[in-house]
Amino acid sequence: MSDLYLFYKPWQVLSQFTDDKGRPTLSDYIKVPDIYPAGRLDFDSEGLLLLTGDGELQSRITHPEFKLPKTYWVQVEGQITQEALQELSRGVELNDGKTRPSKARLMPEPQLPERAEPVKPRPGKGTSWLEITLIEGRNRQVRRMTAHVGFPTLRLLRWSIGSWSLQHMRPGKLKLTQVHLPTKERKVALKPRKKGIKKES
Repeated sequence: MSDLYLFYKPWQVLSQFTDDKGRPTLSDYIKVPDIYPAGRLDFDSEGLLLLTGDGELQSRITHPEFKLPKTYWVQVEGQITQEALQELSRGVELNDGKTRPSKARLMPEPQLPERAEPVKPRPGKGTSWLEITLIEGRNRQVRRMTAHVGFPTLRLLRWSIGSWSLQHMRPGKLKLTQVHLPTKERKVALKPRKKGIKKES
């Protein structure tokens, strides 16, 4: 078994442990030694970040071969249309190529903790909440996708990666679980144990 830590990264915290510019980092929240992020989450995004000290587990989480789906809750400016949702689902043409098909749907406004700096849409625009699930991870992909269809992202939260989610977690909190690494021959996506060890700090 391998230890895997789920961290609810707050807004404007770097997905790393040091910064020469004095910005908030993971070290302000995480005191467990010798664990590292499996992937990243932008400074101005919130949500689930996975960390482990197991190099093979880290590689399996981030490697495109395993295609772990990532689900985001996205607040965009404006009242999004069905046409825009369909375009997001089919894939959009960005400057680094067309995105893979995704799942995009309108969702009710989630009950999230208040952000340190509230979202401020332009007067008269209002906002919509979307749930978008991707199986790829380009730089600032969700933000670029929604901007491409005419609805800029105002707030972005990663809710889940594979079967791991922020369920019952609060910003800045860390939770430990244990997983079995699948054998290389099976080449299946990782799933957490149903009865893993869990601890919230």
